[in-house]
Amino acid sequence: MINRRSLMLGVAALFAAPSVATAQKAKAKAFVLDPKFQPQLVDFEPQYSPGTVVVDPKNRFLYLVEETGVARRYGVGVGRAGLAWSGTAEVARKAKWPTWTPTKNMIKRNPEKYAKYADGVPGGQSNPLGARALYLYRNGRDTYYRIHGTNEPWTIGRAVSNGCIRMTNEHVQDLYERVPVGATVVVLS
Repeated sequence: MINRRSLMLGVAALFAAPSVATAQKAKAKAFVLDPKFQPQLVDFEPQYSPGTVVVDPKNRFLYLVEETGVARRYGVGVGRAGLAWSGTAEVARKAKWPTWTPTKNMIKRNPEKYAKYADGVPGGQSNPLGARALYLYRNGRDTYYRIHGTNEPWTIGRAVSNGCIRMTNEHVQDLYERVPVGATVVVLS
């Protein structure tokens, strides 16, 4: 039987216990990104034209070629899929606070974790794609690889369990403004 005191203690505990989202936000706020993963201009291979995005998954960097021999470098986190895929694509579309839907393979691989999201997760602070997404297509077809933000900035510079090429939300917002639809993206092997 629930008495008034038990009910009040239970309600107080609910309000006092931080939610998972609150704990994640606190962790993200307290996180300090290694300076080598902060955006910076670097010397870069002159073979790529200005405006080209070059992703180096093994070293966890994304380069936006600014001019011949110079690129803006960002740190990235790379998922298993991003480590396996390489080649040339183009940014076919971009989205602010995009909806995220797990792929059929993700649901098949881990239905307990992903099946509940089969209809998608609307854009927002808890969305795995973060603040922005650039959708990579090859020959007019979706590759299902994305350059996107993350609400888990501590994954930058690491191999992460899922996802493609992830950046901090702040950095992907910057990239989003600099890269137009139609830009070439080269993912190194």
